[in-house]
Amino acid sequence: MASNGDISLEQIKNETVDLERIPVEEVFQQLKCTREGLTSEEGEKRLQIFGPNKLEEKEENKFLKFLGFMWNPLSWVMEAAAIMAIVLANGGGKPPDWPDFTGIVSLLFINSTISFIEENNAGNAAAALMAGLAPKTKVLRDGKWGEQEAATLVPGDVINVKLGDIIPADARLLEGDALKIDQSALTGESLPVTKNPGDEVFSGSTCKQGEIEAVVIATGVHTFFGKAAHLVDNTNNVGHFQKPLVTCICSIAVGMLIEILVMYPIQQRRYRDGIDNLLVLLIGGIPIAMPTVLSVTMAIGSHSLSQQGAITKRMTAIEEMAGMDVLCSDKTGTLTLNKLTVDKSLIEVFVSDMDADTLVLIAARASRVENQDAIDASIVGMLGDPKEARAGITEVHFLPFNPVDKRTAITYIDRNGEWHRCSKGAPEQIIELCELTGGLRQKAHHVIDSFADRGLRSLGVARQTIPEKKKECAAGPWEFVGLLPLFDPPRHDSAETIRQALDLGVNVKMITGDQLAIGKETGRRLGMGTNMYPSSSLLGQCKDEAIATIPVDELIETADGFAGVFPEHKYEIVKRLQELKHICGMTGDGVNDAPALKKADIGIAVADATDAARSASDIVLTEPGLSVIVSAVLTSRAIFQRMKNYTIYAVSITIRIVMGFMLIALIWEFDFSPFMVLIIAILNDGTIMTISKDRVKPSPTPDSWKLKEIFITGVVLGAYMAIVSVIFFWLVHDTLFFTEKFGVKPINENASELTSALYLQVSIISQALIFVTRSRSWSFVELPGLLLLGAFLAAQLVATCIAVYANWGFARIEGIGWEWAGVIWLFSIITYIPLDILKFIIRYSLTGKAWDNLLQKKAAFTTKKNYGKEAREAQWAADQRTLHGLSPPETSWTNEKDHHELSEIAEQAKKRAEIARLRELHTLKGHVESVVKLKGIDIDTIQQHYTV
Repeated sequence: MASNGDISLEQIKNETVDLERIPVEEVFQQLKCTREGLTSEEGEKRLQIFGPNKLEEKEENKFLKFLGFMWNPLSWVMEAAAIMAIVLANGGGKPPDWPDFTGIVSLLFINSTISFIEENNAGNAAAALMAGLAPKTKVLRDGKWGEQEAATLVPGDVINVKLGDIIPADARLLEGDALKIDQSALTGESLPVTKNPGDEVFSGSTCKQGEIEAVVIATGVHTFFGKAAHLVDNTNNVGHFQKPLVTCICSIAVGMLIEILVMYPIQQRRYRDGIDNLLVLLIGGIPIAMPTVLSVTMAIGSHSLSQQGAITKRMTAIEEMAGMDVLCSDKTGTLTLNKLTVDKSLIEVFVSDMDADTLVLIAARASRVENQDAIDASIVGMLGDPKEARAGITEVHFLPFNPVDKRTAITYIDRNGEWHRCSKGAPEQIIELCELTGGLRQKAHHVIDSFADRGLRSLGVARQTIPEKKKECAAGPWEFVGLLPLFDPPRHDSAETIRQALDLGVNVKMITGDQLAIGKETGRRLGMGTNMYPSSSLLGQCKDEAIATIPVDELIETADGFAGVFPEHKYEIVKRLQELKHICGMTGDGVNDAPALKKADIGIAVADATDAARSASDIVLTEPGLSVIVSAVLTSRAIFQRMKNYTIYAVSITIRIVMGFMLIALIWEFDFSPFMVLIIAILNDGTIMTISKDRVKPSPTPDSWKLKEIFITGVVLGAYMAIVSVIFFWLVHDTLFFTEKFGVKPINENASELTSALYLQVSIISQALIFVTRSRSWSFVELPGLLLLGAFLAAQLVATCIAVYANWGFARIEGIGWEWAGVIWLFSIITYIPLDILKFIIRYSLTGKAWDNLLQKKAAFTTKKNYGKEAREAQWAADQRTLHGLSPPETSWTNEKDHHELSEIAEQAKKRAEIARLRELHTLKGHVESVVKLKGIDIDTIQQHYTV
């Protein structure tokens, strides 16, 4: 190591040395390191001096976070009610209403406590999982390249930066080709900038093109990003819940205004009695638990998703995942295994004096022997010894792969001192590079198409000589030497997962950079359909004549996939789908996917995605394949159902409290106790919190917030319950109906007993309403979760005991005995039954589908007709029959036979996909074994009939 006695590491930490502008060699001197990197011991020592390479996070104050749950619009209304209870209620010769004040504060405290505990637990679980996905980087330590967490980097480390990496620290570039760096997150520059050797790259920027080594000069808070960073407050986005809240508050305001206008000028009611009635509407009508229930439901749902392998970075993504009706899925690695193999028997050589082995060797020379991608690994793996790729040559320059050129190239010197260059890459790029014309071009396209028909990717290989023996000088013409067939088998579960997605109303569109024929073949194998288009034809300047007359938006909406996709195409496809009012999900793993991931309603970074893709996404998967996405869709829809069920419930309760108590107060001039409304609210909140873990059936079609249906359902159900309470009060107050029919004592002369009876009736039917709003069919058929049912029974046992035994003078109630309690329970059960019928009538009048719910239990609030599920399933089955030689059905599709036939086809598809997974090499033996396994023959009995 070079030493420098004048400058210490502490001075480097305090930024007394300008490492950004001095020559790179002086950087090594100042940092007391070499191009061979640091030792592990030195790295640990510097980590103690410079600290971890991450921004200092402000320690969250748990107490302030707890108080934050008491600071929202609904809490403000309840806090105003608490002040009203001790300020405005202080009149009429009575002291302030301390019991109501204490009850309101207790209610706020209970809601805040539950929210704090559940959200904290969910946050801790997600943070622990995200910690496992901490950014990693390649570092040169102890003379060896290795991968370690970016947080352990220190000034003096030598790192490797390649396409897709987020720069982990401020660094100076060493020798190599220029990089394209996206600094938009730091500087706002929309276009990538070019960084040459010696330039500084900033932490947080993204490598868009190229590969190079760099020496770290600043980490953590000392980086450019660290200095510019500022704390961003995390806010709970209530979004769709604002309108129901506004509806509830407006209903209460109207009710209070009517009461004030009638009670004081017309009825000449006493001041204190009027205030009590206003408090009843204010306390009972405000859905104080709404923010708590919804945030807890989201937090618990997020935790559940993380356990299934989907980490949620943005809470509202759960809502959007539930409503997703189009999923644009990356093919490689998501639908397939991303384990490419070369079929040597199908290699096509275009040079007469060359054999397949030589062609593979040339392709291997144009491949990296370390830091390999999947294609490099598959080609170098074809050699007997990977070292052969560089045996007998001296590498002068290597051009890594980038999304623009779509090829790699190497310049080298052979044993005889001659200079050569060879390249491998996308066949169209290599064909253009070699300027193929005439018969050779037609032959190349024919081979590419024949490979594609068999589901194989093509890799073009070319070579050229460099007579002047200089890296930058003009060379001879490129010679097209051959095509290599690459095979990426589908995942064993992809076909079945896609069928499940179609059944859930999610249209899966394949997005691939491969040729159109390969995309169609993969789509046919997976049952996705073959209605695919090249993205250049859809979004380029000129379109194919066959589709020229069809609008682009229509093509995009009806397409099963897109091939030959570039990064800008992915973004445009997502944008157009969104303009067509689709909720669009997009999967991706590379830096080229980041713009589309950011644009999509739900950006999904698949397992092993680059840092850039994870940064741009809303959901990060920790498990490979498409199946975890379908599982996340189902879980999101269950979460969405819980939120929607509660929202309808909250609107209904507001209407029933405001309308019911307002009519009773104005018609009979009866003053209900505000404290008893508080007891109802507290017991209701305790019960309703358990809805976040309730057993619900996910909707079979994409969900969405249909606020019109929610409001109408809430108003009708709430009005019905309000009328029921008014009728009950009339029967108890003005008649002897219950006394004559059931022999209970009359209580119409005792206001305290009337309060107890009305309290129990309101409490029972209000809480029981949740069983109606949570079910699509009859509420007694779709059983709730045990936690919700247990909470309801416990709360109503407490409510019943209060009504039977309580003699609370301050709350103006008196026990009514078990006989009256039994009568009220019977009345509540009888009046509960019409709630289900009302629910069906409302849904039928709005959608015309409610009667299906009675028998088939389909989603109620959906207006789209199954999102074309039947047509897609029929097409899927037809594709499977055509692909695998199955006979067509003798009769037309019928509902009884559909599911049986599809199940059989799905089972065969799973068998074939499992075979593809197990057969990593496309060999004669593998083909024979596949056929044997598919036909169910015992392979041991025919083992002697073939040899390989």
